[in-house]
Amino acid sequence: MKGFRYGLVILFFLAACGLSAFFCLRFLNDYQDKGELQLKGLKDKVTLQRDENGMAYVHAENTGDVLMAQGFATAQDRLFQMQLTRLVIQGRVCEFAGPAAENLDIRMRTIGLYRIAEKQANILDDKTRAFFQKYVDGINAFIDTCPNDIPLEFKLAGIKAEKWTVTDSLGVLYYMGYSTAANLGTEITAQMLLETLGYENASRLMPVNINADDPEDTGTFMMPPKENLMASLTAIRETDAYAHDGALRIGSNNWAISPALSATGKAVLCGDPHLDPRILPGVWYPIGLITPDFRAVGVNIAGIPGMSIGRTDHIALSATNNYGDMQDLYIETPDPENQDNYLEKETSIPFVMIKETMKIKDKNAPGGYREEPVTIRATRRGPVVSGILDGFTTEKIISMRFAPVESMEPAIGLMDVLTAKNSQELATALKQVPMGCFNWVFADAKGNIGFQASGKIPIRANGDGTFPFLVKDSTDNWTGWIPADRMPSAMNPEKNWLATCNQKTTGHDYPYYYSSYFAPSYRYRRISELMTAPGKKSIDDLWSYQRDIKNLMAERIAPIMAESLLKYDDTRTLGNILSSWDFTDDPKKPAPAVFQTVYRFFAMMVVEDDLGPEKALTLLNNWYFWQEKLEQMVISKNDPWFDDIRTKDKTETLEDLFHLAALKAKGFLNPVLGPDPEKWQWGKVHTLELVNPILRKGLGKELLGSGPMPIGGSGETLYRGWYDYDKPFQVTHCAALRMVADFSDNGKILAVMPGGVTGRTFHPHMKDQVDAFMSGEKKYWWFSDKAIDEHEKSKMTLMP
Repeated sequence: MKGFRYGLVILFFLAACGLSAFFCLRFLNDYQDKGELQLKGLKDKVTLQRDENGMAYVHAENTGDVLMAQGFATAQDRLFQMQLTRLVIQGRVCEFAGPAAENLDIRMRTIGLYRIAEKQANILDDKTRAFFQKYVDGINAFIDTCPNDIPLEFKLAGIKAEKWTVTDSLGVLYYMGYSTAANLGTEITAQMLLETLGYENASRLMPVNINADDPEDTGTFMMPPKENLMASLTAIRETDAYAHDGALRIGSNNWAISPALSATGKAVLCGDPHLDPRILPGVWYPIGLITPDFRAVGVNIAGIPGMSIGRTDHIALSATNNYGDMQDLYIETPDPENQDNYLEKETSIPFVMIKETMKIKDKNAPGGYREEPVTIRATRRGPVVSGILDGFTTEKIISMRFAPVESMEPAIGLMDVLTAKNSQELATALKQVPMGCFNWVFADAKGNIGFQASGKIPIRANGDGTFPFLVKDSTDNWTGWIPADRMPSAMNPEKNWLATCNQKTTGHDYPYYYSSYFAPSYRYRRISELMTAPGKKSIDDLWSYQRDIKNLMAERIAPIMAESLLKYDDTRTLGNILSSWDFTDDPKKPAPAVFQTVYRFFAMMVVEDDLGPEKALTLLNNWYFWQEKLEQMVISKNDPWFDDIRTKDKTETLEDLFHLAALKAKGFLNPVLGPDPEKWQWGKVHTLELVNPILRKGLGKELLGSGPMPIGGSGETLYRGWYDYDKPFQVTHCAALRMVADFSDNGKILAVMPGGVTGRTFHPHMKDQVDAFMSGEKKYWWFSDKAIDEHEKSKMTLMP
């Protein structure tokens, strides 16, 4: 892209001119943070103080002014990031990336998140609309009032800063909701297994999801009746990309302890939401919002007003994904006699036709852009997501249904987080977040702790959403919604703590289908071990738990793996390393590298002979689908899937596969880490790299980013270091924030992010928290006026 070439020019300029050029460029990409500025739309004077990390604290006399100033400060720091997010949501990335982004734009326009946001905007009640509008007014006030402060990145990328709307903010909210609705990948994987293996064999590879708190929950998956499934569905292959379009996919840990378990004598709330933080400055935008009616210090996604994670005088909260199933794929039949219609039994129904025009950057076109029409077809259930990229027709097509399109309400509960006075009021507000499937864990100043699941989950007539639904007639398989008071929740448990780590929270007797996609229980069981250990928990304890690297999956599997490897001369060294391992994913130890690499190859060997390499990769990239199932196979030590059906004269065993996988692991790691496994280090292959949005690849990437950084943990530890199966071992998801809010401390909140506050290249606060994030150093958000004043580095006054 042209912007990337500009980035290279800047780097050569820096090399030639040295530090003076750096400070010059910083000045060119800074903004006013002192003095006085008049903003049309304010009612009273507003002060905007910034601390040593560049974090803004807004003092205002009323809610409208504080939201407007929040929008203004967010635009100062994150306007370019917000613009990129908006372009993705609207399907307009082609406008600056050219044809390379064409398929992404077509998919995003087909999903229609911006159309959904427009629908929501049209039904907002007056209070909710005003809440969003004041924030939007602040963004636009920055664009209008401070044209010289527009981030340099806009020029480098060749795009303009555009005015913001309420619909844009709602689009970000629904984008996050779509990203949390993760069951789409499960449907695609399940259908692939059904087609490839047949009904009986596919049933033996279906997910195992166990509620670790429910001794009666076996996690057994019940296959739908064979007649309700379609054994062959060519179009399913085209839908896989839709399962990866949610850039705000969230994992996470959160927990709360009551005063009885707290060394401080007050409730404590901890949260470390796991997202993809690799594009600087990171996902979350921190800010303090202070009025006579509330004091809130925390974070939100840039583009959304208010606070979603943080604390107020009364409550503290954090969120994880609860993976409630809000998406379904439908197998539809085109009318063979009328290509503009589809069939419900014998009834022919016209597709809804949505016509849009894409603007694609093209240096050979007049004005530098060419236009291309896009036609999106939709059935009564939702947009058709198959056949749109290459236009081919099949006997069946697939449509996608997204619950928030049908469950939206005039009010959105997130706005009430700022004013909730206790846990009960907060739980009530969180029930009104139908577009986001989150497990909210919270605490309050009175010592209460609790959790509440949000999202509105459809009740399926067939009791399942794991496979695409075959449309046979006009009967709707969604018959209602799980009642809000039946969504998973808890308040003040006897054990004096609670936590969610994306694990299954519904019990064996839960009366509704909730989801068939959950995280394995390893992280939750680890926090259970830590919480039930003797003694009250100090703030230092809780801060350290977020960096805990004990791997409970390895604790179960590694001894069995080691037993196999110790039997062979060519893998005995690896077996010895695993035998002496304490199961911590320490970046300086060889054992995590041995275990992760051997287990990765082993998993492929278990399924590749039956599925083929391409389909096996589809399955294995969907970690949660298979991890607990494969663990059960390993612990049993004897499973038919261990046999390689390609070797007719031999029946392979678990031991055989571990041995072969270990040989492959040596071949994989030796060129990178050297020939002596005792000297291998997990952190030399397991790395996190942060990059600048204008220079993500090539020369200069490390100067503007972080370069690869060794990181401990794994996908199975509280200290998360998730990598994609097909791209080992580059971390894609980890904590995008670590926060500990202690109600005994009204001066500060422990918090650090893997980046910084501002999204401006060359600015000192774009990546100044990286070292602290990686080392575990404590950083703080300031909560009291006294602390804010003591740490003030700049102060700006906004006047009506």
